Amino acid sequence: MSSLNNCIKFALDIKDKNIVFKSFFYKMVQMKKHKIYEAELIQPACPCCGSLDLLHNGHLITNIHYLTANASHPVIIRLAKQRVKCRDCNRWSMAQSELVNKYCSISNASKLKVLSALTEDSSMTSIARENNVSVNTVQRVLGSCSHHFLDSYEYLPAHLAFDEFKGVDRQLHFICLNGDNHQVVQILRTRYKKTLLKYFGRFSPQARANVKTVTMDLNFYYQDIVRACFPNAQIVIDRFHMIQMLTRSFNSLRVRTMKTFDKKSREYQLLKSPWKLYLKKYDELEKIHPRYNWHYKDCLTQVQAVMEGIGANTTLENSYNLMQSFIKAIEDGDTQKIESLIASKDSIGALMHKTLLTFKHNLKAVLNGAALT
Repeated sequence: MSSLNNCIKFALDIKDKNIVFKSFFYKMVQMKKHKIYEAELIQPACPCCGSLDLLHNGHLITNIHYLTANASHPVIIRLAKQRVKCRDCNRWSMAQSELVNKYCSISNASKLKVLSALTEDSSMTSIARENNVSVNTVQRVLGSCSHHFLDSYEYLPAHLAFDEFKGVDRQLHFICLNGDNHQVVQILRTRYKKTLLKYFGRFSPQARANVKTVTMDLNFYYQDIVRACFPNAQIVIDRFHMIQMLTRSFNSLRVRTMKTFDKKSREYQLLKSPWKLYLKKYDELEKIHPRYNWHYKDCLTQVQAVMEGIGANTTLENSYNLMQSFIKAIEDGDTQKIESLIASKDSIGALMHKTLLTFKHNLKAVLNGAALT
């Protein structure tokens, strides 16, 4: 028994003298093959008075998840902790070990391995899978060490960028970047207004006054946060989001117009087959070399295909011209042209009109996006 105990301790790198291993075997747990080690945790003395005169009263069996080099064969230590009563001080106690914390079933060695993996470029899901623990366990390990990483609330970059992204469980999380070098300033688990106001409210007034611009999409409550927290900051709408809204509006109108024609008609095929060409900048379209397309059975250049397609509907043509002019004005930083396009009275689609109204309501931020970024 002593030889078996020493061999298992050496293999698992366990040095606690009060743990005695008795046997090991394989067992299927939740349709997965596990290595099971049976061991007893001895209580040699009373933790209160140090007396050796103990009355043993059974064991508490705890299944402890232990680290393993092979994630396909998880390791469980079935630890029987002695329950004892001291005859001298009449106090009850249960054997404890550095192998695992009290009331916990994840070994400290596994937690250290998870913490080490968190310093690398890996997702929490992959770390949990490799260490045979849950994502919540990985989050708790990270949270237990968060007090070692103290945030400084005395400085903020002059240029910030706000956005959200899908993270754990496909929930939207908030991310704040340094607008100059694109380094992460902070990631928050939620993007709710209350949470963001609480976080930025921790910074000193001098740090918040240092912020000059905040770049964002057209999320309405981000602007409320900027006005409440950063007195000297200008709101800048990101160019990407402006162009994205325009192209989505036009594409929706193109599909709606296309469906008004017969599926076998030339207009339908011109609006459907080369749909990617309508979303490209006009200057990037091929203007010289025509190519045959079997959908509309003709040999046309990209410009000819697009011009004939939008020519099928006046509203579609006006929307396309407005979109292309707006993209060109954004690239050139021509704020006067952007203002005139937003105030355009041409017949355009309902969604395109709604997009322009959104730009009009955020005119100053839109013009900042064209002029400053």
